[in-house]
Formats: sequence, C-alpha cells, structure tokens
Amino acid sequence: MKPPANSLTTQNIQAPVRARRAVGLALAALAALALCVVLSITLGSRPVSYRDVLQGLFGDAEASLASAVVRERIIRTVFALTAGAALGISGALMQAVTRNPVADPSVLGVNTGAALFVVIGIAFLGISTAREYIVLALIGSGLTAVFVYGIGSIGRGGATPIKLALAGSATGAALSSLVSAVMLPRGQVMDTFRFWQVGSVGGATWDGVALVSPFLVVGIIAGILSAPALNALALGDDVATSLGVNIGVLRITSAAAGVALCGAVTALAGPIGFVGLVAPHLVRQALGADHRILIPMSAVVGACALTLSDVLGRMLGRPGELEVGVVTAFVGAPVLIFIAVKSKVRAL
Repeated sequence: MKPPANSLTTQNIQAPVRARRAVGLALAALAALALCVVLSITLGSRPVSYRDVLQGLFGDAEASLASAVVRERIIRTVFALTAGAALGISGALMQAVTRNPVADPSVLGVNTGAALFVVIGIAFLGISTAREYIVLALIGSGLTAVFVYGIGSIGRGGATPIKLALAGSATGAALSSLVSAVMLPRGQVMDTFRFWQVGSVGGATWDGVALVSPFLVVGIIAGILSAPALNALALGDDVATSLGVNIGVLRITSAAAGVALCGAVTALAGPIGFVGLVAPHLVRQALGADHRILIPMSAVVGACALTLSDVLGRMLGRPGELEVGVVTAFVGAPVLIFIAVKSKVRAL
C-alpha cells in the first residue's frame, strides 16, 4: 500500500531542512571553537599581540617573552578543548544512562572517587607519572560509579534521579573526608595534591593531551554508535526492550565510556566540576534530546565552556590566575540549582 502523496511531500520538504540545519550546526560549532582558540591564546594575565601569536606559531618561540607565552598557551588551549569535550560527552552519557537531568561526574561522586585513589597512590605508592595517575583515577572513578548506582538502585523504584543524586552527594562527601584523612598528616602529599585537587589546565603538556585523546576518541565513537539506542532508552526500559535494545549491555558500555572519559581528565587536570552537567543541559534546551545531536554538540559546548572558564580565570586573577575548577564551580553551582528547581529532578 502506497503512503499518501502529502506524506511523501512532507518528507521531501523536511529532508533538506534537516540537512541545512545539520550544516548550520556544524558551521556554528566550528566558529565557536575557533573563537575560543583565539581568545585563549590572546587573552590572559599577560596580553599578547597578533604579531606575537604568529611568531609563536610559525617563528622562534624563544625570540621574545610574549611569543614564548603564546607557545605555552597553545598547549594549554588544546588540553582545555580536549578535556572539556571529554567532560561534555561524559555528562551526556551519564545523564542518558541514568535518565537523570542532574547526573554529572561531580554530582555522582565519580570525580571524588578518582581523587581518592590518586591521593592514595601519591601517599602510599609514590606515583608520579601521568600514566600512573590515569590508571588509579580510572579504577577509583569506576568503583565509585558502580557503588553509587548500586546504592541508588536499592529500594522501591530502582535508580530514580533523586536517589542517584543523593547517593552521589553522600558518597562524594564521605570520600572527600577520606581524602583529607590521608592527606592532612602528610605534608609532602598535601603540597603535591592541593593544586591538583582544585582542578586546573595550567600544567598541560603535549604528553598529557596524547594520553587523554584516545579516551576522547573512544568516547565519541561509543556515544555516536549508542545514540539511537539511547534515544530508545529515553522512552523507558520497556519500550527500549520492545525495540530490540539490550538495556544491560547499553548501560554498561555507555557508563564505562563516560567513566573512562571523566577518569582520564580527572587524573591530569584534577576534579573539574559542572562542565559535564552544564554542557548537555544547554544543548538539550537548545536543540532537543536527540542523542545523535546531543552527544557531539555536548563535546563542542564542553570544550568551549572549559576553555572560556580558563580564560576568565586568567583575567580575573591577574597578575596570577584563578584555577579553572574554581571558575566552573562558581558558574555551575547556580546552573545546578536552576535545573533542580525547574525540572524538579524528573527523569529524562
């Protein structure tokens, strides 16, 4: 039986509209990223000219102090973009898996779990390399995620949004106390840990970018491949199952990708909060809940948000700087309150 002619006409009209919208979104995303790169390189505690930028990019970076500053800012900018994109995808995946609009690595205590294992490694195992930080952070974040989801699933109704948020907050508070208990009696550990604990991209290196990049690539691939199934999951477990989605496998793989992204960034930059919460929420409000768009655009918004927060911290803290974790917390906390009040912590 042929579909009605008006149905075919509507589909023919909508297809070019969707294509133009996708192209427009891609161009806007590229423009936003380019603007963030320019601002991050040119603005900060020490202003530089465009001539210094060109010399730092293509000339002798040691020719002047300004060009050397540009070279350092390039590494910092690339790392901020990479870390922000990873946190944005991590937040989008966690919110999709838990169907919780306030799910975020910091809200669910995953950042704190990574921090605890890192400080234990510093205090008792003498770790010092980025690879060792990443391994322990991944173990800590993974165990914390499993623990929080298990606690939130106890009782009637299973893992509801409010139960997960409460379980994450309680777990994060308990783990923070353990971090302090390990760190305070050991002055050397405190000196090593205190700057990392705030959350910063100031110590970025090309080796760090190279270590985080594979996790970002895997997270993007996992998010894109799982996007149709996550759309089905948003309709409810029963509907997703009837559509052929293996809910158990989907939740495990998506959650593992989100935790890996969060753990890798936390290991190198410290526990940076609220980026994974704000980025998916802004995209969802502007573009809807289609995960085929939500996940890649959360990466773009997360990258821009973290980079701009770093620029703002450098400018507000002149002649020094405010760590980016302080800026994201200052901006993200009101957003969390707004989301909680507006949505009344309903499931997605």
